[in-house]
Amino acid sequence: MNRDLWERCVAFHGHECPGLAIGFRACEAAKEKLGITFSRDEEVVCVTETDACGVDAIQVITGCTLGKGNLIYRDRGKQAFSFFVRSTGESIRVVLKPADKEMTREERKIYLLETPIDELFEFKKPQFELPEIARIFKSVICEICGESTAEHRVRIMDGKMVCLDCFKDYTRGWEGRSL
Repeated sequence: MNRDLWERCVAFHGHECPGLAIGFRACEAAKEKLGITFSRDEEVVCVTETDACGVDAIQVITGCTLGKGNLIYRDRGKQAFSFFVRSTGESIRVVLKPADKEMTREERKIYLLETPIDELFEFKKPQFELPEIARIFKSVICEICGESTAEHRVRIMDGKMVCLDCFKDYTRGWEGRSL
């Protein structure tokens, strides 16, 4: 284990925890399986299925960030991370296996940091395509609140261009129910 890199992740995140260890080891797995390195732009893309602690390690180690557009949050509530290498088209989905025994928080962190990656994770092919390169959108001023929003997030309501916060969706109350 690269102690210096772990300490950089801890410094960024604020504390040591099992969640950070999951992201740290997922990155080690992606480095081993795909040969990824730090992404200065969008050479590497990570689609994370969790918004938990491990995502901080992903940012520190891979350089994938929301701001650059190469860290994409796909809300599934799973400890799963899909890595894509744009130059080669290679990809891998790294999924944490369930633990087979109860552990304290400290025991879990040590287990995650010391167990071989092939025992910690399942490796699969992502079931979705490599996301397109981040685009820059024009800004549009919401005609209700006056705040600027990206044009691809604007909705038309009562003939006005409005942001998602001001938009009142029309559902008639049947969404989510069987008819």
